[in-house]
Amino acid sequence: MDTFSEEKVKVQFGVKHLDAILCVPTKANDAHKAVILTHGAGGDMHFKHLVSIAQALASSGLVCLRFTCKGLNLPYRVKAYKAVWEYLNTLEKFSIRHIFLGGRSMGSRAAVALARQLSEASAEAVAAGVICLSFPLHPPGQTQAHHQRSEDLRGLPAEMPVLFVSGTADNMCDRALLEKVVKDMKATVDVLWLEGGSHGLAMRGRSEDSVLDEGR
Repeated sequence: MDTFSEEKVKVQFGVKHLDAILCVPTKANDAHKAVILTHGAGGDMHFKHLVSIAQALASSGLVCLRFTCKGLNLPYRVKAYKAVWEYLNTLEKFSIRHIFLGGRSMGSRAAVALARQLSEASAEAVAAGVICLSFPLHPPGQTQAHHQRSEDLRGLPAEMPVLFVSGTADNMCDRALLEKVVKDMKATVDVLWLEGGSHGLAMRGRSEDSVLDEGR
């Protein structure tokens, strides 16, 4: 028996619509927590890691909404993310009280930026936490260019939990540099390092499914 169902939805974004998929636990009436996920600079909401995580979360009783936004401009991506946040908050068929923001690569930058914006705008409408898959702390090999990308991380409030899932061989997230940034953050942070994992969380000698299981 399936423990979740999936539904394609359209999220209003200005004069456009964003394609999204709601992954809903079978007992959706009991779901009080939700997670929003989005992809990196390439791909879309069908990226295997996002699908696997969404289905695992729904199987555990959380509503999960993943969406596609093709824009490469970060402020544009943040605005799209906010539209999805507002859409999920208005769904009357769920009694959601806590929403976590997450994403992969550039999508995680958008999640962090929105979480910071929400925390600074209101003491009530804040994200419950942030999930960062392969956070792109700097361009490939350019560790000196991390300051702008880590600014929103440092701006997250102390009461906000943050989870990083990164590979130790990620050429866009130097391990020592991320650990230094984490020490400077006010937020409560956990980091899961996948040994030998690339920016795509691929690991030599390991199947993708086994890597996904470890990440979950």
